[in-house]
Amino acid sequence: MRFVEIQNISQPLNSPIHAGICETFIQKLRGLMFYPSITLREGRLFIEKEESKLNASIHMLFMKFDITVVWIDRKFEVVDVILAKQWRPYYFPALPAQYTLELHASRLSEFHVGDKLLIKND
Repeated sequence: MRFVEIQNISQPLNSPIHAGICETFIQKLRGLMFYPSITLREGRLFIEKEESKLNASIHMLFMKFDITVVWIDRKFEVVDVILAKQWRPYYFPALPAQYTLELHASRLSEFHVGDKLLIKND
């Protein structure tokens, strides 16, 4: 799995995010399912070929913890942020997104709609 570092240009983060990239069908299907937990610094970045509400949707089945979900458009601007609860069947972004970032639940307040993000190779 490849990794990237993610920064919030609009409001600096307490610590950068080290996110594994999920590009293949299997990587996207698994996501964080069955993991016992994640650290404050880690996450998963799901990449779609184009912006979409349907393709950017997530499920929380088989999740053992809640997560922060940040949906990002092709210009790397945040279009939606939620706290996703474990075992909920699905979540969709409010607007089409090309990237979905899954993080530790406590990072919810660090992202807002309209924030500009920087994603660089780790």
